[in-house]
Amino acid sequence: MCLNCFSRRDVFKLAGLLSAGVMVAPRRLHAQASNAPVRIGYLPITDAAPLLLAHANGYFEAEGIAVEKPVLLRSWAQVIEAFLSGQVNVIHLLSPMAVWARFASKAPVKMVAWNHVGGSGLTVAPEINSLGDLGGKTVAIPFWYSIHNVVLQAMLRAQSLNPVAQQGGTIGARDVNLIVMAPSDMPPALAAKQIAGFIVADPFNAAAELLGIGKILRFTGDVWRNHACCVMLMNEADLQQRPDWSQKVVNAVVKAQLWARANRADSVLLLSKDGANRYTPHAPATLGKVLSPAETDRASYITSGAIQNGGWNDRRIDFQPFPYPSYTEELIRRLKTTVLQGSRDFLTDLDPVSAARDLTDDRFVRHAIAANGGFSAFGAPESFTRRETIQP
Repeated sequence: MCLNCFSRRDVFKLAGLLSAGVMVAPRRLHAQASNAPVRIGYLPITDAAPLLLAHANGYFEAEGIAVEKPVLLRSWAQVIEAFLSGQVNVIHLLSPMAVWARFASKAPVKMVAWNHVGGSGLTVAPEINSLGDLGGKTVAIPFWYSIHNVVLQAMLRAQSLNPVAQQGGTIGARDVNLIVMAPSDMPPALAAKQIAGFIVADPFNAAAELLGIGKILRFTGDVWRNHACCVMLMNEADLQQRPDWSQKVVNAVVKAQLWARANRADSVLLLSKDGANRYTPHAPATLGKVLSPAETDRASYITSGAIQNGGWNDRRIDFQPFPYPSYTEELIRRLKTTVLQGSRDFLTDLDPVSAARDLTDDRFVRHAIAANGGFSAFGAPESFTRRETIQP
């Protein structure tokens, strides 16, 4: 792929899909100077935890590279814009959005690792007791190209419900209307009964629980086992022209993932609004329900049905960096049949196997995993392949 062929039209196309009315100045993504520091762009959600913890714990400096304080951004459009303009050079992005950016907009981005697995849920109003109760109602998603949209539609279809994207008018009794909404707006909209539910990354599900305005109907990781949500993206030019620097960046993030697995309570404090860096606006209690939940939580979720595959013994959110090709391949297959708004023509001829290979550069994460105890250190089988398990 040409590194310098990201046109004005492609930039506008991407910005238009991410956020209506947003226009970004066209920039070409070049490798930054050899001594350019790590510049992280992130949203204040638990998905960003490895990037933020790598900064908090000094892992980048320990690798011998400079790092600036991570830049908190307010929307996925801002994340993309900051990356394209060169303001940041390491980001986390919804995995389906990474597919769109690479193949629809021809952006020279590469997925170098996963940020986390699981960490999302379908939260509904207290009176909703089953997926069937969502018929004729509206559910909010964070973005059309999100694992949340893909998993939600799989669940709805398994119950003979029809996902639709209708801007106005009435919908059928077996239809579920999907709307895109900023995650921070979801709990207030649920409390005001503007929506019947939302599916999104934590800690917004946890916030709704603690506020008593909603309950988790199903965890997405209980539907698609150990699915990626956000992935770590870097500039393709940096990976090619600054491989030593790129390896050190990935090393630091992988170390942070391993640390997060063993230090969940400490992670909560570092990431919360009470932490020294105030990475997120979330209270420790809210983040703690996600990263370091009470032992009794799991049993209550099994009883309620939010967890239906208790034998998987998976955490609400966990950290495993390897980008399994089978996940990306299955994701692309499912995107082809998912209700989406905006341009989707690129999906028609997109081959899942070759696309997964083109999107991913796993050279660095392979080395980082080996240097940190192998897959077993992350609670995963010692294999670079796996079979996807999906039970909606």
